[in-house]
Amino acid sequence: MKAVALTRYLPIDHPEALLDVTLPDPVPAGRDLLVRIEAIAVNPVDTKVRAPKDKVETTPRVLGWDAAGTVVAVGPEVTLFRPGDAVFYAGDITRPGSNAELQLVDERIVGHKPATLDFAAAAALPLTAITAWEALFDRLGVRRGGEDAGKTVLIIGGAGGVGSIGIQLARLAGLTVIATASRPASREWVTRLGASATIDHRGDLPAQLAALGHPDVDYVLCFNDTDQHFATMAQVIAPQGKVCSIVENATPLDLNLFKSKSATFVWEFMFTRAMYRTADMIEQHRLLDEVAKLIDAGTLQSTVGAHFGRIDAANLRRAHTALEAGDTIGKIVLAGF
Repeated sequence: MKAVALTRYLPIDHPEALLDVTLPDPVPAGRDLLVRIEAIAVNPVDTKVRAPKDKVETTPRVLGWDAAGTVVAVGPEVTLFRPGDAVFYAGDITRPGSNAELQLVDERIVGHKPATLDFAAAAALPLTAITAWEALFDRLGVRRGGEDAGKTVLIIGGAGGVGSIGIQLARLAGLTVIATASRPASREWVTRLGASATIDHRGDLPAQLAALGHPDVDYVLCFNDTDQHFATMAQVIAPQGKVCSIVENATPLDLNLFKSKSATFVWEFMFTRAMYRTADMIEQHRLLDEVAKLIDAGTLQSTVGAHFGRIDAANLRRAHTALEAGDTIGKIVLAGF
């Protein structure tokens, strides 16, 4: 099969940072699906895994954790899918990724592709939808039925892939959404997705929130630079409020900042269930099927920001470059080999 892979961890402007390769076709076992990849999306996790380091892979390593495609074969224990099913998923960071013509993925973390979307639009959704869903509903405990309607959430990094879905899900739960966005295009994007107000993450966030009439907020979702925003999040979270971040810290975090407010700080890492084979691993299958229903009902929308063409090393290097520049809106997708 064709694939895009690496053997060395190099700066993205190096011509060998990502390579076009040919690899053996994988064979499904257990609860695995063998999926023919039709489209992929690129995420910051791809660039972080590929980041330069002193390590050499003895066999090519395939990255990529967002895909949509068609099931071509199944393992003997599979019960949820059959060959011919169109699917979408984010995959498992401990296994070969989706930047290949064929991929093995456990059925418990796979959903049926939204019928109303093409493969490229569907590929933009899984990783960000799982992350935003788990952060909002599992980690922060926001209730989907509207019981928390009227409460306020600050979404830091509103125009990115996770923020773009997070805004929509928060609005569905009845929350008032304030999203950070620093450019006219990103402000327009988050407003169209449902943000009630925007503030500039490069400025004084507490002052901007106060000017909006929200000196504190009930929830914070941090989808950008935990270190930079940690003290600010502690300042603006309401007493007994909850903060969730998806971005690992580079320096120690002072949890004492949250103590007097009895506030909660929690992490979200969407690979946890697959990485540790948790007892509730199948919840990601159910989650993605629910997202597909919301898409098909017109309640949620895909978040494609740019289409970079077919899946090859050159186009993936372009996508990594754009992500590392830090000014993308929505998701970058690629389709076909």
